[in-house]
Formats: sequence, C-alpha cells, structure tokens
Amino acid sequence: MTGPTGNSGALSHLRVLDMSRVLAGPWAGQILADLGAEVIKIERPGNGDDTRAWGPPYLRDAQGQETTEAAYYLAANRGKKSVALDIASAPGQELVRSLALHCDVLIENYKAGDLARYQLGYDTLRQLNAGLIYCSITGFGQSGPMREVAGYDFAIQATGGLMSITGERDDLPGGGPQKVGVAVADLATGLYATIAILAALAHRDRTGEGQYIDMALLDVQVAMIANMNMNYLVSGKVPGRQGNAHANVVPYQVFTAADGQLVLAIGNDGQFAKFCELAGSALAREPRFQKNADRVRNREQLIPLLRDVLRHKTVAQWVGLLQPIGVPVAPINDLAQVFEHPQVLDRGMKIELPHPLAGTVPLVANPIKFSATPVRYERAPPTLGQHTREVLQGLGVDEEQFRQLQAKGVV
Repeated sequence: MTGPTGNSGALSHLRVLDMSRVLAGPWAGQILADLGAEVIKIERPGNGDDTRAWGPPYLRDAQGQETTEAAYYLAANRGKKSVALDIASAPGQELVRSLALHCDVLIENYKAGDLARYQLGYDTLRQLNAGLIYCSITGFGQSGPMREVAGYDFAIQATGGLMSITGERDDLPGGGPQKVGVAVADLATGLYATIAILAALAHRDRTGEGQYIDMALLDVQVAMIANMNMNYLVSGKVPGRQGNAHANVVPYQVFTAADGQLVLAIGNDGQFAKFCELAGSALAREPRFQKNADRVRNREQLIPLLRDVLRHKTVAQWVGLLQPIGVPVAPINDLAQVFEHPQVLDRGMKIELPHPLAGTVPLVANPIKFSATPVRYERAPPTLGQHTREVLQGLGVDEEQFRQLQAKGVV
C-alpha cells in the first residue's frame, strides 16, 4: 500500500485508521484529516456510523430532497475515506490487520476489550507494526470498576460533575441541573485524544516506538471542570449552580437591556470602573464594590443595581459604547446570526465542498490558522463505503477478490 498523497498539510505524511463512531473518536479523526493526514474510516456495511441515522435534519440535494446524510454525521467526518467492512468476519479482521500494518495511528471507541476478541487489539497489532499509535476512547477507561460500562456524553456530564454546576440556581424558576447544549465531554475528549496522538507521534519521531493511549470521557470531564475543581479542592465547599453567573468574578453574567439580553463579562477592577463611568454610575466608588473580591462577596446587593442601569439602553447601544473602551460585552446570537456575523464571515468559518449526493455540502471550517501549512478542505464527509474499492485495491485486493468479499457480506 503506497503512502499518503495529496495536500501538503502538516500531517500529510501520516495515515490514520479511524475505527470510531459517533463523536469523540470521529472528532479527533476529522482534526487529523484537516491537518493533512489520510484518514480511513471503517464502517459497518449497510448501516455505517450510528450518526448516519441521527436525523432529521438530513442534507438535501439540488431538488430539495433529503439524502441519506444526516447533519450530525456530516459534523465530524470531513476529509475521510469511508470503507465498509464487517470486522466480525475473519476476512474483515484480516483486512483491518493489513490496513493497520500501513497506518501510523489507529483510533477506536469500542468497549474495553472488544477489539482484542477479534485479534485487533493493541497487543496484536503492535506485533505487526511496532510504530503504531493506538488510541482507545471509552466512557470510563481501560481500568477500574466501570471499565465495561458504556459511556454516553449525557451520562458523563452527570457523573463527572458538570451538571451539578450547570443550570439556574435551585431557588430560581427553572432551577436545576442542565447539560451543556452540545456534547462537550465527547468534543473535549476528541481534542485531548488529538493532543495525545500528536505527542505520541513526537515520541515516535525520536525513538521509533509506538504506544497505547487510554482516553476516558469521564477523566476528561473531571479534568475540564478546571477552576471549579480547584474552588472545591481549596475550600472544601461543594460549588452549586449559578446559572449564567460566574463563581469567582462579578459582574459576569446575562443582563436584560431595553430590547433584549446581553452578556457583561467584566474581568477586572479597571473594566468595572470604566463601565460605571460610561454608565454614569457611582457604584465603582463604593467600598463594597471596588474590588472583585468585594463584588463577589456582595453579589446579591450589586446585581439588582446593575440590572437597573442596563435596562435603559438597547443591546446595540451597550455593545457600541462598551466594546470600544475594552469592557467585555456581547449580544446573545442565535446560529443564524453567528453565520451572518462579519467577524465569522471574515474568518472564513463557513465553507462548502462538493458532495456526490447533494452537489455541495455546507460545513464549519477548522479554527486553526497556520502560516506555513494551511488547512485544506479537499474531501466532503464520505458516503457509506464510498472508498471501499479504492482502499482495498491499495492492499492488493483485485476485482475478483473484491466481488467475492461483496458476495460474503464482508464489504
């Protein structure tokens, strides 16, 4: 099998075998593809990645008819080649082993120990390819009493403490735990997995040695609670939900203006003084509000006073007044407003790629901006099995062998 060809991205010398599905693993695979790696996605014949069925909405063709491509699937699989392969069959397992022999990285998110049953675990594959970076992503990791429990983002947000600090306070209308609006445990695990893979590749560059990476959604969820973790560990006090307010900074929350809502995110005393001066308020001169620590302690007295100040101007007026003087303020945009925002447009965060079923597909760009190896977008999220014949031909599978594999349901 020949090496990766095509773009000159930072990782264009690498080949990745993506055996993951849904979000955390595919997100990591998509990032690597954006950076230039050749990413081969293994999917179940007939069904494919679970998220292919997670619709509507589905991508529509030029006539406005729904295609088979769910928006959720499209979000995490740009730049990959899809190979439909039954890894429960002996021929399918042998083909995966052949692919792994020619890959630098393997990403999988099967339950702990599942791939080892098919002789596709790390201990087997490293005998074939000593330089292989093998990244396993599970809900709870490869060790511990919950290693065999399936992990879902919603459950991880609950188990890992995020929902205990997300949502309105229990004493307010609508109070109670809330999940974040996107699957942040999955997404953050995909990011951490990408970092781990790149670090393992750097180690291999020096030593020639591959390695095994054990990523758990719960570990990542616990780690990413960040300052709230430390608030608890330092004080011994379990933090609760504060809605859109900040535990350590005041004022830092949503306020209602004359015509809608805005975010005021004042991060230091100088910004608070600027805000008060522009707003014609003497609050910054009051000892109980001068320092952030004072404002945190006296939050319940300050916030009603600020609400009264902010309700007299529109969102646009406050943004126009405060942004130029360096006071953090922002409107609360919906996604239509986001993709029409002049800054988002200028940064090229919406792209389109040719698609075999729909003509084109709209996608969200990678946020990384390189000076020497820019991200290139050369391949839309693949249809199921779109590249099966191409990839297997690279392994030496001829047309007759391919037809035999089709007849057996292997591909």
